[in-house]
Amino acid sequence: MDWFPLLLSLRVAATATALAAVLGIGGGYLLAKGRFRGRGLLEALASLPIVLPPTVLGYYLLVLCGNDTVVGDTWQNVTGQPLVFTPAGAVLAATVASLPFCLRTARAAIESVDPRLEQAARTMGLPEWQVAARVTLPLARRGIIAGVALGCARALGDFGATVMVAGNIPGQTQTMPIAVYDAVQAGNDDRAALLAIILSLVAVAVLILVNRFSRNAL
Repeated sequence: MDWFPLLLSLRVAATATALAAVLGIGGGYLLAKGRFRGRGLLEALASLPIVLPPTVLGYYLLVLCGNDTVVGDTWQNVTGQPLVFTPAGAVLAATVASLPFCLRTARAAIESVDPRLEQAARTMGLPEWQVAARVTLPLARRGIIAGVALGCARALGDFGATVMVAGNIPGQTQTMPIAVYDAVQAGNDDRAALLAIILSLVAVAVLILVNRFSRNAL
């Protein structure tokens, strides 16, 4: 049994979830509290990965971040490695795919916080960043953690965007969902079934751990 796809999937999901959580909480707070021109467009763009077919999302990422693009060239100049068709490409795809789940739930949770509590903190002289850090975000943590859990599950199970951006290179970029597809294409039903069961068990275990952490945080 080759454990590389599972280990890669876990590394990709962990990294992508961390990135999506940071961006999602920040973006959710900005959309919940900010009033600025282009807010509707930003919200629509942030939600696109939910409605776009994953392969189309992957294609757009290739166009924006592939070789001979500003993003791709900058990444290669800094790291010495290309961005696409590498594990970093898998992280990029999983992050973008999971970001809307973190962002939308964070925004809804932040908007549900009683504004009177935030105003009370302001009248006590707290600056806005302390109001956010000490009042808003702690009160919104239930929804934020739920969004992170959904984002983690999405990152762990992403196929379409990942195979477009990272490719299907055994031992390098082949994640568990791609390995399942590869086994089915090769007619190896036993391997496909085993990989699918392992991926399902891991996904359930991750969600149980996140839910347990969520309860302990409340």
